[in-house]
Amino acid sequence: MNARDTVLGRVRDALAIAPPTAVQVPREYRRDRDLPAAEKRELLVDRLEDYQATVHQCATADVAATIAGALGGSARVGIPAGLDRGWLAAFRGEVVVDSAEVPPDRLDALDGVVTGSAVTCAETGTIFLDASADQGRRALTLVPDLHVCVVALSAVVTGVPEAVARLEPARPTTLISGPSATSDIELDRVEGVHGPRTLHVVLLLDG
Repeated sequence: MNARDTVLGRVRDALAIAPPTAVQVPREYRRDRDLPAAEKRELLVDRLEDYQATVHQCATADVAATIAGALGGSARVGIPAGLDRGWLAAFRGEVVVDSAEVPPDRLDALDGVVTGSAVTCAETGTIFLDASADQGRRALTLVPDLHVCVVALSAVVTGVPEAVARLEPARPTTLISGPSATSDIELDRVEGVHGPRTLHVVLLLDG
């Protein structure tokens, strides 16, 4: 008997003694919470900055200039196909539109990436991407070393249950809580191991 047969055998044994009816899981966690817009914004900014992300707060009219400033000296920047091209109007470098045919090594040649976002949780400072047209595929947001992510204040919710309720379960979801970082056994922090080393969040106050 190989390992596969052993695992499947144990699954069958467990199913044989399982209750005949489905177990009702209590879901009494907090949901439908909300905060005033100013408090929610303050909480989100505090969490993002604690994660060592850089936050830029601006109006929609200033988003192009704000993104260009966040990109700094970047020469080649990737964007998903559905991103508003007006957001890059003030950027003077090369803009590369991503697609599924672009191999990872070409993504690695990009200086950064600009995307939108689906929903953001203020309580945890977590940005949710769901691969919509303005966010693109997961590889685009993981390979380049700089990620500039646009977050509309209207898409910021208080807690995780409220954020999850806004997501489509069938879509691939990426959760971002600050720049990619990890630490070794001595707690020495290392950034950029599993994703972008630098995260800039452009918070649209009237979006």
